Amino acid sequence: MKITIEWTYKTKNGVETIFRSDEMPPAHALTIGEDLEKTGRAKNIQFMDQHDSTWMAKELKKYIKEIETEPHNVKVYFDGGYDIQTSNAGLGIAIYYEQNGKSYRLRRNAPASGLNSNNEAEYAALHLAIVELDLLDVHHQTVQFLGDSQVVINQMSGEWPAYEKDLSSWADRIDEKLNELGITPEFELVPRKLNAEADRLATQSLQGVGITGQIELQ
Repeated sequence: MKITIEWTYKTKNGVETIFRSDEMPPAHALTIGEDLEKTGRAKNIQFMDQHDSTWMAKELKKYIKEIETEPHNVKVYFDGGYDIQTSNAGLGIAIYYEQNGKSYRLRRNAPASGLNSNNEAEYAALHLAIVELDLLDVHHQTVQFLGDSQVVINQMSGEWPAYEKDLSSWADRIDEKLNELGITPEFELVPRKLNAEADRLATQSLQGVGITGQIELQ
């Protein structure tokens, strides 16, 4: 979930105007809201989520406490590789998240067969990532999905239509799984160099090297 703060600012001379912040994690919003209140010049401070629902400060505190023990602030990198000669595919994902005040990274790759293109491999990698989110018990929150496939990112975000039957089928499966988990996705296209970790995992899978691991980040 992302929160936007809206508040009325009043100068010493009594002039008022309304400010609205960028979206931010709930804990950041609560900290800033409390700091604004201390200035004595901000009033009518409101916290709003992405669905325009308004939250009270005490409700945000309760929500933050509840999610501390669950994976949150989740960021997913995904990539798929496809070998035209063998029709084999390799999928790679890297998931970053926070839980119990600590940061973690989960990496996994997997082979895939029966696919017909690199675009399908990219979709399959995204689907694999969402299956892993289910296993991590990630649900009812906003998750960032980052990849270097223009086709997948633009089709999943609704910028491009998915005319190809194979790709639209993957998109439907992914949407269904996201809805089942209550995940609000944010898709972002990144340069290949920023997706190097997932790309390397996909390549290693094509080479027959399987990787599954999770570590705590310092």
